[in-house]
Amino acid sequence: MAGMKHVTVYLQLAVALLATATTAHAGNLCAGLASYRVSPLIGGSAMDLCKLPARALLVVNTASECGFTPQYGSLEKLHQRYKARGLQVVGIPANDFGGQEPRKNADIGAFCEVNFGVTFTVAEKLTVPIKTDPLFARLIAATHDAPSWNFHKYLITPDGKVSSFPSMLDPLNPRFVQAVEGALMGVK
Repeated sequence: MAGMKHVTVYLQLAVALLATATTAHAGNLCAGLASYRVSPLIGGSAMDLCKLPARALLVVNTASECGFTPQYGSLEKLHQRYKARGLQVVGIPANDFGGQEPRKNADIGAFCEVNFGVTFTVAEKLTVPIKTDPLFARLIAATHDAPSWNFHKYLITPDGKVSSFPSMLDPLNPRFVQAVEGALMGVK
């Protein structure tokens, strides 16, 4: 019984520490990259993803003519559910797989807003292949997992831990939601 009291006290202390945690300035959200500036089509003005005041950053390579395009809606729901807790969702359109992002930037932004009500950050379309983009190159190096299709997801914590998730895993899948919650709670 005495051992149970110690466990209870430790759990209460852990909960109290988590409750008082503040948003960390994410010096390592780019997996060691010093700076990565994006100009959003949706979601605000130009920003440096590596210096966001976020507890976790979710980077997704997106495309508007893909079978996984409905994940924009799931990403928006995830964004709405966790933005107050410090999740920053960033979609980065790319035309690397199947030519499924042929649209120009303005059309991509309009497509996302009209069809999925997207309010999370959607950056300008990549002009270089994903594997040569500085941010994606770092994420690939950190996870040893390169996107093989659109809607590949990288979840990054402020301490630089990067987790990789395949295209077919919907952002509202319980496994993914658990990973997001763990990242926001600082679970290593």
